[in-house]
Amino acid sequence: MSVDTATVKRVASLARIAISDEHAERLAPELNNILGWIEQLSEVDTSSIQPMTAVIPNELRLREDVVTEGGQRDAVLANAPQGEHGFFTVPKVVE
Repeated sequence: MSVDTATVKRVASLARIAISDEHAERLAPELNNILGWIEQLSEVDTSSIQPMTAVIPNELRLREDVVTEGGQRDAVLANAPQGEHGFFTVPKVVE
């Protein structure tokens, strides 16, 4: 795939970026180099490679799922500006 100055200006226009003709002429070869590198990467055989999310194996450190003190509704609602019937009261924003 080859990128010319008109394509660079079109992409810049779609991205709402104002560029001059001189800048577009300088960007065209750079974008062609980037696209050539991407084409080179697509030639690599990755059929035997398992998908991964990170280069090194990561394990999430999870906390134990234990029961903690519950039933503190009144203590929690004491911090609220307004509470009613055991719930937080907030101003109506949608009618």
